[in-house]
Amino acid sequence: MSNGSFGRAWDVPVPWPSLPYAADAVEAVPPGIRPGNSKEVSQMSTVRHVLFRRTTPGMQPSPEQPALTRSMGTFQLSMLGIGATVGTGIFIVLSQAVPVAGPAVIWSFVIAAVVAGLTALCYAEMASAIPASGSSYSYAYATLGELPALGVGACLLLEYGVSAAAVAVGWSEYLNQALDNLFGIRIPDALSSAPEAGGAVNLPAIILVGMCTLLLIRGVSESAKANAAMVLIKLAVLVMFIVVGVTGWNQDHFSNFAPMGIAGITGAAGIIFFSYIGIDAVSTAGNEAKNPARTMPMAILITLSVVTVLYMAVAVVAIGAQDTQSFEGQEAGLAAILQSVTGASWPGTVLALAAIVSIFSVTLVILYGQTRIFFAMSADGLVPPVFSRINPRTRTPIAGTLITGTAVAVLAGLLPINFLAEMTSIGTLVAFIVVSLAVIIRRTQSPEQPAPFKVPLYPVVPVLSILGCVWLIKDLRPATLIAFVLWMLLAAGFYFTYSIRHSKLQKRVEEPALVS
Repeated sequence: MSNGSFGRAWDVPVPWPSLPYAADAVEAVPPGIRPGNSKEVSQMSTVRHVLFRRTTPGMQPSPEQPALTRSMGTFQLSMLGIGATVGTGIFIVLSQAVPVAGPAVIWSFVIAAVVAGLTALCYAEMASAIPASGSSYSYAYATLGELPALGVGACLLLEYGVSAAAVAVGWSEYLNQALDNLFGIRIPDALSSAPEAGGAVNLPAIILVGMCTLLLIRGVSESAKANAAMVLIKLAVLVMFIVVGVTGWNQDHFSNFAPMGIAGITGAAGIIFFSYIGIDAVSTAGNEAKNPARTMPMAILITLSVVTVLYMAVAVVAIGAQDTQSFEGQEAGLAAILQSVTGASWPGTVLALAAIVSIFSVTLVILYGQTRIFFAMSADGLVPPVFSRINPRTRTPIAGTLITGTAVAVLAGLLPINFLAEMTSIGTLVAFIVVSLAVIIRRTQSPEQPAPFKVPLYPVVPVLSILGCVWLIKDLRPATLIAFVLWMLLAAGFYFTYSIRHSKLQKRVEEPALVS
């Protein structure tokens, strides 16, 4: 593994993790001791070096295992980003966001798009400078250090694993809508709803995650082609929704535009924000992209442009066609809107079928991103090696994919969509903050390192991106913030009990000591 241009990854005086406890090293420094005059100060320095040692992860696969195959160009990467994004927000999140903001949810989409746009520029620079799998985890490891990188990895588990569960729950709703329209039957609530929503288990959501997992095991090239086809289908159907839905336009639906004021608008923006996960999803494909320094920034910017235009158009048409009170608790919302506008079931049926295909592609891409993040963390030794084991025939991490798919299926089967959506949003926002901060640190520490794409108006853009994300985080529910803090504490516990001793950087430190 190359140390790259960032920092002194292995300049560690002694292998601190071999000490009994981290606290011993810190407490051993007496008051008034000046640096360089005692062994205890050396130990204290070691603590800092270990927790914040840096590397450029994932750039060179270890020679003892097969490498991931570079098979995706700009088009497939763009479809990857759009596939992870379009479908999540539009097909699912309106029923969660409109009751919070009212018709002003349109401004919520604008706010989320602006913050995501600022962050997309930061992602584009980091993806061109560090074109590795792992997304913001890799960028954090290269700039902030090992412990922050593990924390970002935990955020990405919320961003990807939990959001995959959230969209799988939405898929179940549209499946029931299509079955009802076509055959007059519905899957019983006991088998299609989480326990908190009055059911026993969401079986369709579990089945969806299982199908996506099996497709990912077959290979990246096959998955990317299937995703591209599904993305084109859902784009066509969303255009159909706009054309048909606008015929039911009623300007009275925009009266009492912002019933909850600015707090409602920003609160809804925080809920919506997880819909922009596709920006991050592109950057998880660094080790499987052709000419990643050029293709990845282009794909990120294409994704943002397409997604923002579609989100705004669909949101405006949906509110113009249906009063805001009807959104609350509404299942398969866009299909229901079309049925109400036309007075017929066929438009809603077509949209429900398209949503089934669309949300399948979203789940597929998000699961792909999660497995590649685990792959990068495992290759660095921070999570168990099973996640970076590549099958020589399919060139995919089969065991890691199966474990990830199983965990996501459990979440999708047992948790309600509103909780899953908010946890995804806070994980996404924190990851976006880290990427924006990484741009500033990279420019400061290694200004000579080449980056084919550079953020314009630096440092204004990354600073505004950070402030925008913090602004959205503050309006999330207290229960979500508390759950996030507890999750971070669990991640820290995992780092100190497993990651710190198995890190590849730590092994590099200990090898010379073993030889001597």
